[in-house]
Amino acid sequence: MDASVNRIPSSLDERALLVSIILKGDDPVKSNYSLEELKLLVTTAGAITVDTLTIKRDAIDPAFIVGKGYVEIIRNMIEAHDLKLVVFDLVNIKPAQVRNLEEVLKCRVVGRTEIILDIFARRAKSAEAKIQVELAQLRYILPRLKGMGGVLSRLGGGIGTRGPGEKMLETDKRHILRRIDTLKKKLSKYEEHRKRTRLARGDHPKGAVVGYTNAGKSTLINLLAKDDLFVEDRLFATLDSYTRKVYIDENLTVLLTDTVGFIQNLPSNLIESFRSTLEDIENSDFIIHVVDINSPDIDGNISTVNKELSSLEIEGKPVILFFNKSDTASDDKINLIQTTYPDSIIGSAKTEKSVPLLKEVIGKIVIKTKSY
Repeated sequence: MDASVNRIPSSLDERALLVSIILKGDDPVKSNYSLEELKLLVTTAGAITVDTLTIKRDAIDPAFIVGKGYVEIIRNMIEAHDLKLVVFDLVNIKPAQVRNLEEVLKCRVVGRTEIILDIFARRAKSAEAKIQVELAQLRYILPRLKGMGGVLSRLGGGIGTRGPGEKMLETDKRHILRRIDTLKKKLSKYEEHRKRTRLARGDHPKGAVVGYTNAGKSTLINLLAKDDLFVEDRLFATLDSYTRKVYIDENLTVLLTDTVGFIQNLPSNLIESFRSTLEDIENSDFIIHVVDINSPDIDGNISTVNKELSSLEIEGKPVILFFNKSDTASDDKINLIQTTYPDSIIGSAKTEKSVPLLKEVIGKIVIKTKSY
């Protein structure tokens, strides 16, 4: 049964309204940053953010997320701007809430998770990545089948609709479970191939490059390896892990693996489905954590990545904190980072600033941890 994640073409003219919900006790600054990040996610997914709406509430309305008064405001905004999509900056929206809102608003309603899944569906290029994304989508949908009703009948194209086919979803749970089992078996074959590849690489020291999405990981590996990986100034520009040989000096060569970028509230189903890719981090001798020095929430970005890394078997591995994009940072920002993170390296993959220092630190780590 075909459930291709790239079955439906993108809708470049998709016009969206983004809705941020600030609950009692939420940090308004972090909520605003999350909304700005959602704008980038929506743009990456191929839509246009026409307007945003921030709503303060004591609690989420069980039927409509927001009160009926705000539902009417949203409906008027949709009609005034000819919008096709409403995106709530929420991780989990109940199917009943989606159904109720779509009946009133007459347009599609999705949450943050659906946007991220949609981007992964667009970005999946290799056969393994496509399997991982489809598996994540099915795992996300499976526990939500009850009550989804008409939500499953929205495959008219556009964000939130790229995924398993409508016919599959509207049969029964057994079909989805069988498809999940099939995908897991296919994925296990790629995992075995990945293990054999790691063994074939021999005794070269191995490093994993991690970081918040769009921090510049691929650009850094391009520079170090003199290679030409796909690089784009968008979130989740690449989903496939790539390993490249890097010459540290005339006596030392290491292998660096680019990994999928992290983001706050990354769906757990995606992390689970990309588990085999993340094994490259577990099997590394050291980790380079790349951070965008110009991010408005540096501490939050670092915390998000560290949180995901904590679930992996990396205890005791040396971690190099590399603050990237310093060529566009102010002197005040650079001084602040130097004070806050004194053991980090501040540089630029674009201008090669501090890259020789990065190589020097890698060399010292390898010599200290292993004998090559």
